[in-house]
Amino acid sequence: MSEKLKVGIVGGTGMVGQRFVQLLDEHPWFEVTSIAASSSSAGKTYEESVQNRWKMAGPIPEKVKNIIVQDASKVEEVAADVDFIFCAVDMKKNEIQALEEAYAKTGTPVISNNSAHRWTPDVPMVIPEINPGHLEVIEAQRKRLGTETGFIAVKPNCSIQSYVPALHALLDFKPTQVVASTYQAISGAGKNFTDWPDMLDNVIPYIGGEEEKSEQEPLRIWGNVVDGEIVKASSPLITTQCIRVPVTDGHLATVFVSFENKPSKEEILARWSQFQGRPQELGLPSAPKQFITYFEEENRPQTKLDRDIEHGMGVSVGRLREDSIYDFKFVGLSHNTLRGAAGGAVLIAELLKAEGYIQAK
Repeated sequence: MSEKLKVGIVGGTGMVGQRFVQLLDEHPWFEVTSIAASSSSAGKTYEESVQNRWKMAGPIPEKVKNIIVQDASKVEEVAADVDFIFCAVDMKKNEIQALEEAYAKTGTPVISNNSAHRWTPDVPMVIPEINPGHLEVIEAQRKRLGTETGFIAVKPNCSIQSYVPALHALLDFKPTQVVASTYQAISGAGKNFTDWPDMLDNVIPYIGGEEEKSEQEPLRIWGNVVDGEIVKASSPLITTQCIRVPVTDGHLATVFVSFENKPSKEEILARWSQFQGRPQELGLPSAPKQFITYFEEENRPQTKLDRDIEHGMGVSVGRLREDSIYDFKFVGLSHNTLRGAAGGAVLIAELLKAEGYIQAK
């Protein structure tokens, strides 16, 4: 690739925005050329705007330190200098919807880390290995928005990626009922232990809105495109509990599942080890070579040991065994700010570029 695509990060000063900045440093296809945030950050250099609140483990990448932060609300100005944007803003749902549509209407593709458009019928919500076919609704969305090149694509909720890939590999066996409990890291709330000392030595058995997302979003991912809209699947029936636990990164899930056609343990393990999706076929830069890794050890996967597998883009599974009420149970783990947030969005952008949906302006 001779020239990198120019990327803007809208909401670039928050935790997810910082992760985008970090991930895109030295990316082979993309280069951050614009960062936008609230008016309070506008006019400062990026280094000045995140001073004393840089939350990533490594330093601020040199290439972005002196970028002047723009006002995210000045859509035309931000869009003029980029080929596409990542959006990770902290605003009300209707404000996010309006902002993302405004960017799309300038002819700028928007890859959103926000939840605002996850249920907009013609907006694809994508895990690239699982439902790349949903990108075809972009054509209908463009017609609605009145643009030839702009559109919005979103990534799903971070916690479902700890168990949906493992279930997706088993769809041929027709799962009918799923019970999942997720144990979610504090970075999923945009915080670390300095920000949130109440989480030390503590578990909070409630995360607002999370259980509905965890039960419904998998059905949209497994849905079908019908007349330019995504119609969600009617099964399996999913019930969840979502719990905040005192770990920095990594969402872990315990899962119980029953099937219409019960597979053997050996069949399940074979499906997991062999599963590949479109990113692996295309050899996308951020794609894990092994999407689902199974651990034979009884005490794995562990959040601290295994969240970074495949540079945080793989999914770990373990403790598969038959259950006395359901057919099987297992444990899943994914990195919530990599696979589940910024990394997943970067992989979506790579897929969109490879499939011709994102091009240089």
